[in-house]
Amino acid sequence: MSLTTQPRSRRETGVDPSPLGMPLPHGLASVPRLDPDGPAPTRKDYASDQEVRWCPGCGDYIILNTVQAFLPALGLRKENIVFVSGIGCSSRFPYYLDTFGMHSIHGRAPAIATGLATARPDLSVWVVTGDGDALSIGGNHLIHALRRNVNLTILLFNNRIYGLTKGQYSPTSEQGKITKSSPVGSVDTPFNPVSLALGAEATFVARSLDNDRAHLGEILKAAAAHRGTALVEIYQNCPIFNDGAFDAIKDRDQQAARLVHLVHGEPVRIGAEPSRQVLVRVADGALRFVAEAEAAGAGEVVVHDAHADDPSQQFALSRLDGAGMTQVPMGIFRQVERPTYDDGVRAQIDAAVTTAGGPADDADLHALLAGKDTWTVE
Repeated sequence: MSLTTQPRSRRETGVDPSPLGMPLPHGLASVPRLDPDGPAPTRKDYASDQEVRWCPGCGDYIILNTVQAFLPALGLRKENIVFVSGIGCSSRFPYYLDTFGMHSIHGRAPAIATGLATARPDLSVWVVTGDGDALSIGGNHLIHALRRNVNLTILLFNNRIYGLTKGQYSPTSEQGKITKSSPVGSVDTPFNPVSLALGAEATFVARSLDNDRAHLGEILKAAAAHRGTALVEIYQNCPIFNDGAFDAIKDRDQQAARLVHLVHGEPVRIGAEPSRQVLVRVADGALRFVAEAEAAGAGEVVVHDAHADDPSQQFALSRLDGAGMTQVPMGIFRQVERPTYDDGVRAQIDAAVTTAGGPADDADLHALLAGKDTWTVE
């Protein structure tokens, strides 16, 4: 099987479809494939027999259904797919997939997944986490997985609240947010997960919405095709403790005026005709949206380059998020190639146990283990 698909236009999805037609995604190059002559898998093949238990209306249901529908397109054996989660509502995810999985420790899913991806190159390793799990207790584990560029895919569900522990403000809650732990409003400056990932030099960074299944499916395919750490932030509604947090960008009548669909190689635009605007860099270097007809005289038109080695412009795009979600970038911010941590570790191990002529002898192995800093005590 391949990742061929019939996506909507790039204008609608904000996703460059070029990686989706690859018969063997680079990120999955060492993972065993299904027999191409065997029966084609379906969504049901990846759904477990466990009752799905989230609150009615939770955005996690849509994400789960999207992932279950997307996994057959990878053409991988279920036994070679692993989902690792931390703690939180999102972290029940592994129970509902008929793959291998681990419901691990609070915030430590990226660390556990790093060990798994390094020891088992024959696995497709995924991390499912939330804004509290990943960005609070798990903050260091997340940024180090990103900077190391481990070959795994991280799905960060962002509902801007602690849901499992019943409604405390989270690292992504907006300033002034009134919750059970901030009864007169949060004074914290929230994280922007995309900005954080770009600052950590992540090689693949993207954002999508829980209720836009077509867009999310395309993002997931591109993330799976990437070799290295892919982080996908998914805006996800919590109907109990933060209902309506993303209504402004989910409303079909408002989306065109608020969503900035990032498409590699194309100008950064917002809105629809006749009021469509384009992003320009003005004389002082600031970025500003102007009417498309006036762009030529307003400054340098910004063309999105997801493949640029320097993430400065991609970071600047991540800062377009305006108060009240007046302009929200969606799609793939960054998609570059860099050596992966797990490939490097395995190469070191291979070099340590072999020589140019073949397997190392006992003397060489003893010298490696003893090292230079050892003492003999008599």
